[in-house]
Amino acid sequence: MSRAADRLKHLMGHLDCPPATIRASPTSAGVSTSTQPLKLRYSLDNSLLSPEQRLFYEENGFLLIKNLVSPEDIDKFRQEFERICRREVDIPGLIVMRDVAIAKSEFVPDQRAVSKLQDFQEDPELFRFCALPQVLKYVESFIGPNIMAMHTMLINKPPDAGKKTSRHPMHQDLHYFPFRPADRIICAWTAMETVNRQNGCLVVLPGTHTGTLSEHDYPEWEGGVNKMYHGVRDYNPDHPRVHLEMEKGDTVFFHPLLIHGSGMNQTQGFRKAISCHYAAAECYYIDVKGTTQENIEQEVNEIAQKKFRVDGITFQDTWAFRGRLVQGDRISL
Repeated sequence: MSRAADRLKHLMGHLDCPPATIRASPTSAGVSTSTQPLKLRYSLDNSLLSPEQRLFYEENGFLLIKNLVSPEDIDKFRQEFERICRREVDIPGLIVMRDVAIAKSEFVPDQRAVSKLQDFQEDPELFRFCALPQVLKYVESFIGPNIMAMHTMLINKPPDAGKKTSRHPMHQDLHYFPFRPADRIICAWTAMETVNRQNGCLVVLPGTHTGTLSEHDYPEWEGGVNKMYHGVRDYNPDHPRVHLEMEKGDTVFFHPLLIHGSGMNQTQGFRKAISCHYAAAECYYIDVKGTTQENIEQEVNEIAQKKFRVDGITFQDTWAFRGRLVQGDRISL
């Protein structure tokens, strides 16, 4: 086992340690025994995260918390998802995405499979996930007390139809976001059932959150790729990777520059997860013209103008429409 892999395994064994203060050790004998708290870039001083958890996130860009969301809440989210698939409820602004290769729906005959719900901020039941106190207390540890829920998803990865369209290319979430700073953005991704390599769990490249935003575009996959599934153009395929196998209610928090994706669902069932991207309310919008994000800006603007039949909608507008304050004060976003 490599030194890096050994370090990763060691730290993962300490994810649920009790809270403590991170302090620097004296540099040598004879130095004053008074110590100073370490200044970490990717998390904030708090009484929730243990030193091991903060250091793990600092080095790897993700943190897995077991049993964070109750089975009762997960079951309610699943029931609401089924209601939406059956068209028993009409949610304003909700985007229902269907897999390009899956003809069989999970709940409704003669319908292509729903692979993802996006922007469920107007659905009171699903949006309740974003305001769960046990989730927000972790979010606050990374981005501060003023919290905006910016992007909501329920992912329903379907069984692969043989064309590998159920996989998600390796990507960085920041590619989709016209707001900064990146270090004050975080995703909470909760498994709604057992998630493993067989049904397409998340796979992450630890430590890539310390890099910069890479160029993204649609991968050239033979079986096609789902809408908006952009991937990193260049990354090291030999970089160590971690498959995040999770149980129902487990939640992983990760940085928007962390390179991650998911494999094919090789089972006969649909694999569900619910997620929210949060940003500190102090974050600010940027102009992405002339940057690597210009392609996603154009695609999002075209979809928004077609959906709302209004000219002049900007990339920033599409995010301002769906952002919701879930804790503290709305300051900039």
